Amino acid sequence: MSADQGTTTEAGFGLEPTSDVREMRDWVHEFARDVVRPAAAEWDEREETPWPIIEQAAKIGLYSLDFFAQQSLDPTGLGLVVAFEELFWGDAGIGLSLVGTGLAAASLAGSGTPEQVGEWLPQMFGTPGDVKLAAFCSSEPDAGSDVGAIRTRAVYHEATDEWVLNGTKTWATNGGIADVHIVVASVDPALGSRGQATFIVPPGTAGLSQGQKFRKLGIRASHTAEVVLDDVRVPGRCLVGGKDRLDARLARLASGHSGGEQAAMKTFESTRPAVAAMAVGVARAALEYAADYAATRTQFGRPIGQNQGVAFMLADMQAAVDAARLLTWRAAWMARTGRPFEHAEGSVAKLFAGEMAVKVTEQAIQILGGNGYTRDYPVERWHRDAKIFTIFEGTSEIQRLLIGRAVTGLDVR
Repeated sequence: MSADQGTTTEAGFGLEPTSDVREMRDWVHEFARDVVRPAAAEWDEREETPWPIIEQAAKIGLYSLDFFAQQSLDPTGLGLVVAFEELFWGDAGIGLSLVGTGLAAASLAGSGTPEQVGEWLPQMFGTPGDVKLAAFCSSEPDAGSDVGAIRTRAVYHEATDEWVLNGTKTWATNGGIADVHIVVASVDPALGSRGQATFIVPPGTAGLSQGQKFRKLGIRASHTAEVVLDDVRVPGRCLVGGKDRLDARLARLASGHSGGEQAAMKTFESTRPAVAAMAVGVARAALEYAADYAATRTQFGRPIGQNQGVAFMLADMQAAVDAARLLTWRAAWMARTGRPFEHAEGSVAKLFAGEMAVKVTEQAIQILGGNGYTRDYPVERWHRDAKIFTIFEGTSEIQRLLIGRAVTGLDVR
């Protein structure tokens, strides 16, 4: 059988994506090049959700449950990370508007019952002409990196088979404008993060409202806001995974046994390779632009790329982007093939790629000089966008904490 079919021969080893992944990559890149990138500066300035672009993506099947599911199920694990690199090469803000629903979808797909997945995943994306969004709501004003400090409370009313949610979420991508919200809440505060569960809040549920919308340094075409939950009542069937599973987990904890992974952390761990791929896309855009600029910008009678100082900087940028991509692909492949992250490989990819993107985009500005510092050139926007990858879905410090624990086997704090 051929390497394109994803098989491994006895003597074979390769890093070439399959023909299916390459074909998808080229298709997504074309959309990023022709639709996303030309609109990037406008939507960054407007700081609004780019609904027309989401609709265009839906019409061609790029923003759809089928696309996300197909790429998630790619046997090599590279489907989503390759797609995300291309989209974020186009623009990070618009890219996040197109993939932000995926975090909520990943949470539901990873822990939901088959009935919940079948009912709610399609409603997260909608259809062409009637696109929908979803939001994953975990962070709170006093609970960012410390997920154990979540105060949003979920109380079960047995008589009506309802859960009542109260609290405030923050930093929620698509928060308040989404049709489906996935909310992490505490069902037993005494257990800290182990006493948390995840809930589906259906469209139009009374008591859920958007709070403050944040004005951000970067990714400004992506909507980020607070979500306020005031006596939000959801049916019992909206507890992700079902009440029987929750009761069994709480019973295990009460008897001194492990209750399994914490809801928010399980979602973040599964999506870290995808976030790393986003950072790679932004950094690659800056590298390519700076290299082209260095080849055509003339100073002292020759292209500045002939100067060792510039060429060496570009060499370091290329090496860093390639290294980050390989770490990302390794983590994505491990996750898809069921190999455990024994050395926190998902965190390694996210940490390295995020910090790499900040440095590479800064170096791109340096190569462009004064031009790079103006909004007439895209590198300053890419630098603003890059910073988020050291912060969201686990800061660089949290990634180092997780990696340190994996490396030492100790409870690093």
